[in-house]
Amino acid sequence: MIIFPSQKYKKSFAKKDKFVKEKALERIELFIRNPFNPLLNNHALQGEHKDKRSLNVTGDYRIWFYYENENTVVLTDIGTHTELYE
Repeated sequence: MIIFPSQKYKKSFAKKDKFVKEKALERIELFIRNPFNPLLNNHALQGEHKDKRSLNVTGDYRIWFYYENENTVVLTDIGTHTELYE
C-alpha cells in the first residue's frame, strides 16, 4: 500500500506536538498492516465529507483520508474532531 500525504496533511501534521506526531505515525503503520484494526476505528464520513474516511489517532485526534485506488491512500488532514469539522 502506498500512503501519499497531501499538502494540507503535511501542513497540519507539522503543527502538531511530538506526542500526536508519534501516535499518528504509529497508527499509519498499523493501518498499513491491518486497515481495519479496531484501534483505528476506520470508518466512512458522512455529509459533505462522504468521499473520505477517518482513523483514530488519539482520543480526539483523527486522520482523514481516501482511497485513490486499491493500492494508494491519500491522507487529507489530521486534527481534532473540532478542527477537522471547522
